[in-house]
Amino acid sequence: MPVPKGVSLDPARTRAAILEAATRLLYERGLDGIGVAELCAAMGISKETLYRHFGSKDGLVRAVLEARSDHVVHWLQQAAAAAGPEPADQLAAVFDALGRWHAEPAFRGCAIVNAATQQHGGTPRAVAARHLDRHLELLTGIARAAGVPDPASLGRQLLTLVEGATVLADHHGDADAAELAKQVALSLLGPARPGSTR
Repeated sequence: MPVPKGVSLDPARTRAAILEAATRLLYERGLDGIGVAELCAAMGISKETLYRHFGSKDGLVRAVLEARSDHVVHWLQQAAAAAGPEPADQLAAVFDALGRWHAEPAFRGCAIVNAATQQHGGTPRAVAARHLDRHLELLTGIARAAGVPDPASLGRQLLTLVEGATVLADHHGDADAAELAKQVALSLLGPARPGSTR
């Protein structure tokens, strides 16, 4: 990302451009599949620029994973909200969104979980734990709105279906994983109960 002579630097824009490029490269190659020198060369920046903005490769990885988590969590929250007030519709929308993502040609699984699997500890694991907690919060909220007796337990079951569908779509090539998981999730949610918002 060389800056033409006479053009002033915009640190926020430079940081955002590095994040965007690094997100793509790290998703395609994995955390251990590309070193700092190759990463910088592919992005057209110097090591000094990377270190100035992120401190280290670990700092860049943290920023990439946190930004990706924010994006994914917001995307699923939006999908649920756009489905309307019925919990079953919201839950179905979450799995439908996952199914569309799984069908994308560049799909390679969840970048955050992939990173935590590659480096089973440290920054990736901490970001993955927080990421999964945020998914759990969304799913438990849907279960609570449906009036189920134990929304926390159902939330964990739904999270298992979300993550399992993504793993199967990635590693098993199961194009129907999200749809199958959706059917199970809706059956777990159960019929409308008195006092629920369904």
